Amino acid sequence: MDVLGIQQVVKNSRLVEPLSEKEKATALGSKEAFMALLKKSQEDPEKFWEDVARELFWYEPWQETMSGELPNFSFFKGGISNPCVNLIDRHLTAGLGNKAAIIWEGENGDTKFFTYRMLQAEVNRFSNVLRAFGVKKGDPIAIFLPNLAEAFIAVLASFRIGAVYNAIFSGFSEKSLKDRLVNFEPKVIITADASLRRGKVIPLKEKVDHVVDDIPSVEKVIVVNRLNTSPNMKAGRDVFWDEVTRNASIHCEPERVEANDPGIVFYTSGTTGKPKGVVHSGMAFVIQNYVYAKYHMDHKPDDIFWCTADIGWLTMHIWGIAGALANGVTTVIYEGAPDYPEKDRFYQIINKYRVNKLFTAPTALRMLKSLGENAMAPYDLSSLDVISLVGEPFDPETWQWTHDVLGKGRVCVNNTWGQTETAGCPLAGAAWLTPMKPGSAGIQFLGADVDVVDDEGRPVPPNTLGNLVIRKPFPMLCRTLWKENDRYYQAYFSQVEGCYFASDIALKDDDGYFWVVGRSDDAFNVAGHRLSTMEMESAALECQGVAEAAVIGVPDAIKGEVPLVFVRLNRSDVDHDAIKQQVSDNIVQQIGQIARPKAVVITEALPKTVSGKIMRRLLKEVVLKGEVAGDVTGLEDPETVEVIKHVVEQNASLK
Repeated sequence: MDVLGIQQVVKNSRLVEPLSEKEKATALGSKEAFMALLKKSQEDPEKFWEDVARELFWYEPWQETMSGELPNFSFFKGGISNPCVNLIDRHLTAGLGNKAAIIWEGENGDTKFFTYRMLQAEVNRFSNVLRAFGVKKGDPIAIFLPNLAEAFIAVLASFRIGAVYNAIFSGFSEKSLKDRLVNFEPKVIITADASLRRGKVIPLKEKVDHVVDDIPSVEKVIVVNRLNTSPNMKAGRDVFWDEVTRNASIHCEPERVEANDPGIVFYTSGTTGKPKGVVHSGMAFVIQNYVYAKYHMDHKPDDIFWCTADIGWLTMHIWGIAGALANGVTTVIYEGAPDYPEKDRFYQIINKYRVNKLFTAPTALRMLKSLGENAMAPYDLSSLDVISLVGEPFDPETWQWTHDVLGKGRVCVNNTWGQTETAGCPLAGAAWLTPMKPGSAGIQFLGADVDVVDDEGRPVPPNTLGNLVIRKPFPMLCRTLWKENDRYYQAYFSQVEGCYFASDIALKDDDGYFWVVGRSDDAFNVAGHRLSTMEMESAALECQGVAEAAVIGVPDAIKGEVPLVFVRLNRSDVDHDAIKQQVSDNIVQQIGQIARPKAVVITEALPKTVSGKIMRRLLKEVVLKGEVAGDVTGLEDPETVEVIKHVVEQNASLK
């Protein structure tokens, strides 16, 4: 694989040292101590994972810390514990019962809070309700809720009784919902009458009603009465959350589960094809995200942590639930869009709750950057300490803005890489303990064995693009696909023998930092040279007035494919022809003439998931086919597809 432009990005990159130890006290010791731990974790991963697991609660010890190899492996074999006990109960035992666990804010300004003792009581109530409805260890339950406190309680109750839960994005269409429920076959569905999104009332129970008759496994539908919309309730099947929990006991004995028992099924978010139900072990998920979140965020007892993801994506479960609660911090849940009803709602929340640890997506930071510095002026954002992110390649320019402008040079910006299948982030930095590098996804993290290889599985030289693979298992790596074990082998282990194949393109630089430049299907070949989207988008974002950029490859009779660039502007006074020329010229200057775009297209919106990923595949479908064949309800705003269709129809250069 050719390097071309990304090589220039890496060449221009620099290590940014965190504040000195005199300036910044961390919860995790010195830089030297962390590097020694990192080395130990890679030389003797079994001892490392054993030491981490011993920091948590167990009913019975395990017989083997690590056994098997990819793709069939186990951790802490024979160990008996419970995820919920490690997320809640052990903090009460430590005397932290009256500490705030959850702060919830709705889009309309409604608020709730729960201490760890209050949270335990509510989780126990709902656990008893589920048991009363016949839910047993190993039974599947589906959670079709927006970012409500009840969604967190449902997840924790599932952990407590040993059920297997699947959280489904509440913005999905009936078809997407049905596809997942048909495969998952839940015994219980937990939903809400409706939710709020950008001021609109979105009926959820109605969607469930339209598909539930085709899911014969469903025995109960539990409905959170969020907006009192009086949904249709089927007698004997449908019940309201508040009615069934009101008189339930606040005492519930946790189910004892083996460390490798399945606890979570998360469907990949593709909008075409049959979704894959990725299976994770509940205890292993908690153990690894406990230690990863501790180091990724430098978690301290008094942290106010906000993960901006939706409960329908695994990111929230990794960071907002497992990582935050395992470390005993206070976690903020926000229901609505982060730029509604005012564009600066994001800043309002940070200011209001004095958020000091933030986990978000590159797109959210680009959105803030596009608002300009005046938008942040009314707010005191000095509480911010660590900003971590995941979801897509992070351009160096926005990294620099985040560090210098948003963080005033006093924050750690920790870009990471992870997938639904990896659960957490095996590429990242340790907050305040490892140097930062703008645009990079960080270093190979604790206990991980990650590499970049060619198509035959051979390691490539430094600074060379290749396929990202994982060579050895770690606890939170997926164990199988729900009811499709053969598909599990084919999807992840058939490409490179003995390795998990991430389907991402990456390189490792001379400093050991990884640069994940996009999915394999986001890259394209121009005259025999393989280009990624990251370097071209980074070049476009350097141009003044460009808020967001997305690059796709389109067919060309001579070169095979050529780049096509979509940009959204953050100013209305920009000369469109001038900015198009500037974007095109800057891409050529940064990468070379080979990367000159076929066209630069200006649009008012780009199709993005709720977690912030720009869906380049949808852009390509509109350009090449004039329409999108798959389901678009997983987008943050499905109407953006119509915006793109109109722009493409009006742009003569794309004909």
